[in-house]
Amino acid sequence: MKKLFIIKAGKTFDTIISEHGDFEDWILKYINYENIKIIDIQNNEEIPSLNDCLGVIITGSHAMVTQELPWSLKLEIFIKEVILAKIPFLGICYGHQLLAKSLGAKVDYHLKGIELGTVNISASKEALSDDIFKYLPSSFDVHVVHSQSAISLPKGAVLLASNNHEQNHAFRVGENAWGVQFHPEYDENVMKGYIKELLKNNDEEKNRLLKKVKQSNHSNEIIKLFVNVAKASNY
Repeated sequence: MKKLFIIKAGKTFDTIISEHGDFEDWILKYINYENIKIIDIQNNEEIPSLNDCLGVIITGSHAMVTQELPWSLKLEIFIKEVILAKIPFLGICYGHQLLAKSLGAKVDYHLKGIELGTVNISASKEALSDDIFKYLPSSFDVHVVHSQSAISLPKGAVLLASNNHEQNHAFRVGENAWGVQFHPEYDENVMKGYIKELLKNNDEEKNRLLKKVKQSNHSNEIIKLFVNVAKASNY
């Protein structure tokens, strides 16, 4: 049985880990598949063989894609190989940006600054025929925290969702590689934890954003839907 690989590109704040776990824990809550392997890429754990891959998920990170850290550059090469092999791929936040960069698009700091909290995104018309987004509403709430963005998309990529802040919130490359700038693995508690950490010294903005946090059930479905695509592609 092939493995579903979750490549852990970083870790969250210690205060959040102590209460709610880390990136991979949140993703695992939405996966119905037994053969899963976590790879901590920042600790130099080995990148998987393509022959072993049912699918690949790359998590978020507190690193910046533009830092071009050695482990991140290594992942870019791996992503290209995954795409060429048509192995199902899901990039979340950092993974989304790295997917874009690995295929020639521009990643940089967003001109509007950080996007933080629960926000609403709208699906494109192309989402209606997408193997994941066709099961989701035309607009839905998502949890976000990012300073950098995919400023452009790779050649031939299909835009799937956007909002007023972020024009490239979700896209697909080919038939089964997706990038989502938002966090489908977050729940309300994790989102509130990030707001509290990042706005420790700004009580007014912190309280405003905390009041806006709500469930993101449709967003959470994306991980389940991706795993369904990965399982179907291997039968």
